[in-house]
Amino acid sequence: MILKAKERGNAPQLAQYLMSMRDNEHVELHELRGFVSNDLDAAFKEAEAIASQTKCQKHLFSMSLNPPEGAHVSREDFERAVDQIEGKLGLDDHARALVFHEKDGRRHAHAVWSRIDSDEMRAKNMSFFKDKLMDVSRDLYLEHGWDMPKGMIDKSLRNPLNFSRAEWQQAQRSKQDPKLIKAAFQECWKNSDGTDALKASLEEKGFFLAKGDRRGVVAVDVRGETYSLSRWAGVKAKDVRERIPDAEFLSSVQDTKAHIASRMTGQLKTYLKEVDDGYRRASPAMEMKRQQLQARHGEERKAENMRIAQREQREMQARASRLPSGFSGIWSRITGKFSKIKAKNEMEALQSWQRDRAEKDRLVSRQLEERQRLQAAIKQKREERATEVAQIRSEIAAYVAMKRGDVPSLNKRGQSHEQAKTKMRGRQRLGADRQRQRERNRSRGDDLGREL
Repeated sequence: MILKAKERGNAPQLAQYLMSMRDNEHVELHELRGFVSNDLDAAFKEAEAIASQTKCQKHLFSMSLNPPEGAHVSREDFERAVDQIEGKLGLDDHARALVFHEKDGRRHAHAVWSRIDSDEMRAKNMSFFKDKLMDVSRDLYLEHGWDMPKGMIDKSLRNPLNFSRAEWQQAQRSKQDPKLIKAAFQECWKNSDGTDALKASLEEKGFFLAKGDRRGVVAVDVRGETYSLSRWAGVKAKDVRERIPDAEFLSSVQDTKAHIASRMTGQLKTYLKEVDDGYRRASPAMEMKRQQLQARHGEERKAENMRIAQREQREMQARASRLPSGFSGIWSRITGKFSKIKAKNEMEALQSWQRDRAEKDRLVSRQLEERQRLQAAIKQKREERATEVAQIRSEIAAYVAMKRGDVPSLNKRGQSHEQAKTKMRGRQRLGADRQRQRERNRSRGDDLGREL
């Protein structure tokens, strides 16, 4: 699990944060050890009062324990992890608090120690604690069989600049079939008898007439690709001139691309608004489901705690009734019967405590699974929106570049960069070949000198 920790002061603010329900669906104060009070705020005030007798300003060591997403971690697992950390950092005999938080179907823990050794009135030195926690974190991943983050295996893998170019590239869109494009041009040509009709017919299919530099009349598609009208329509240049006698009044290719880019940018921005509106409509419904689930889980836990408390009270009364009183009590102490009954009661009390903890954990585990299913739906919705928004914004940026004339078409994005890299690799190979040739010539000269 991921371990994050720091030294800090301001104990009241930390206590308020740990017990706050503002950002959490469930909060549980699991353990207070080494404090007089059973209240977290009062316990931290005790620690602050002791620290005031020293020069230590950051008298608390606060740490969060975050298991991997989807992992089911029991109370015992958290307790063992905290004990392991405590031993690694040398905080075994220091006062400790342990709090559980649940949010978005995941449970994590916060452990807080007082750094002050009350016997020596000195603060524990926490040097190199990050490296020590990293060792413990790796051990926990291996112990539970979780997939270890790459950053824990090799620190260099944490830097996003080390990712390959392929990891950053977007998936390439499928290319249009040239046969279908040719058929579309031929259909538009056959079904039109003049410039306006041909222009309207082509625009319905996403092609815009323009004045070419060398090829006379051309068509530009919505991605900025340029097509010779005569070649793709399968007619002669003379036929094009007859069909479009006023070709000089057509816009240039660059102006046509700029016009397409302006229209497409506006259209794509409309798509962006539609995506956001759709997400906003879905978001309140998801939030309502989350709140209803949180309330129901809270009621279930209250009912479970009440049921366990009532059963515990009945069992305590039953164990107490076994102990003999009066003269028989005195006699049972003399004969040793009282000790046997007491030992049996203590064993049953321990077993009952373990049973109660297991039942609470089973309830929490079931609720976490239910919450995780809802969180998976919420996460999928967010990812779908993020992916669609990223794709649309990438297209907008590409059309803006095409409008400026930075790229000839959207399909040729990145080609100039690839061509430059290809040329650079060619020059490097040529330089290496020349170097090897010079070394061979030098070797031959040395051999000739030895022969003479």
